[in-house]
Amino acid sequence: MAPEFLRPSRSPLGNINVSFEFFPPKTAEMEASLWDSITRLAPLEPSFVSVTYGAGGSTRERTHSTVARIVRETALKPAAHLTCVAATREEVDDVVRAYKAAGVRHIVALRGDPVSGPGGAFEPHPGGYATSTALVAGIRRLGDFEVTVSAYPEKHPESATLDADIDVLKAKVDAGATRAVTQFFFDNAHYLRYVDRVRARGIHIPIVPGIVPVQNFKQTASFAKRTGASVPQWLADRFEGLDHDPATRRLIAAAVAAEQVLDLVDHGVSDFHFYTMNKADLVYAICHLLGLRTHLTERAA
Repeated sequence: MAPEFLRPSRSPLGNINVSFEFFPPKTAEMEASLWDSITRLAPLEPSFVSVTYGAGGSTRERTHSTVARIVRETALKPAAHLTCVAATREEVDDVVRAYKAAGVRHIVALRGDPVSGPGGAFEPHPGGYATSTALVAGIRRLGDFEVTVSAYPEKHPESATLDADIDVLKAKVDAGATRAVTQFFFDNAHYLRYVDRVRARGIHIPIVPGIVPVQNFKQTASFAKRTGASVPQWLADRFEGLDHDPATRRLIAAAVAAEQVLDLVDHGVSDFHFYTMNKADLVYAICHLLGLRTHLTERAA
C-alpha cells in the first residue's frame, strides 16, 4: 500500500464526478420516496441522473414520466434508459423523438432483460432492434445524443468469454456509444483488470464503475447471482448475523462502500455511477467522503 502522503484519497479530492441511477416508482408512496432522494442528491450536482426500465420494458411509461418530470422540475441532466424489449423499431424511434422533443439529450441504451426477467431467454421483437449495438446506431441516427451503454467486468452472463463480451462493447462504441457504465462489482481488481483489457483493445470511452451500496445483503447477493456479479466471502462475512439489525447493517454498508470508492480513487478513478435503489442517505455520505459538497454547505461555511 502506498504511503499516506501518496494516496489521493487522503488528500483534498478534486475533479470527482458522480452520477445517480433511480428506478421509476410503482406507487404514490414510492414516488414520494424517489423525489425525496432526488431532492437530497441534486445539490451534489451530478453529471447526470438516469431512470431505469423494469424487466421486459415493464415500466416504460413510468420511466418516461419520471424523466419528463426531472426535465420540468429540476436542473438535473437526465439520462433516459431505453431497451430493445417488446417494441418495434418504429415504436422505439418514436420514444427517442419524444425524448428529443422534451429536451433529453442523453440515453442509456441497453438490450434489456427478457420479458420473463433476468436469466430468461431473450427473443428480439419482430421488427424491433435485435441488439444493443443496433439500438445505439438507431439512436445516433435520430439525433446527436450522448449514449451510455453497459459494460461487464466479470462478463455478461450470456457471453461465452470476457473477450467475446469486450467484442460486443467494441461494436457498441463503433456504433456511436460515448460512455460505458459497468455492472456493479465488489472486488475492485475485477474492474481494474477489465479496464486494462478494454484499453488494450483500443476502446477509449470512459468506463465508469457502477457502485451499489449494500442496503440489504441477501437481496443484493440474489441479484448479483442473476446478473453474473460475484460476491466475495469477505463481504458475506461482514454482514453475517445482521439480518435483524438494520442500524448496524447501514453502518457496515457505509464502511464497505467507502472502502471501495476510496480504493478506486487511489487507483486513479474519478468518475462513479451509483445505483441508489432510490435511497439517498448512504449515497450522500459516500459522496461526502469523495469530497463533494453542496452549495448550501459552502455558503454556510
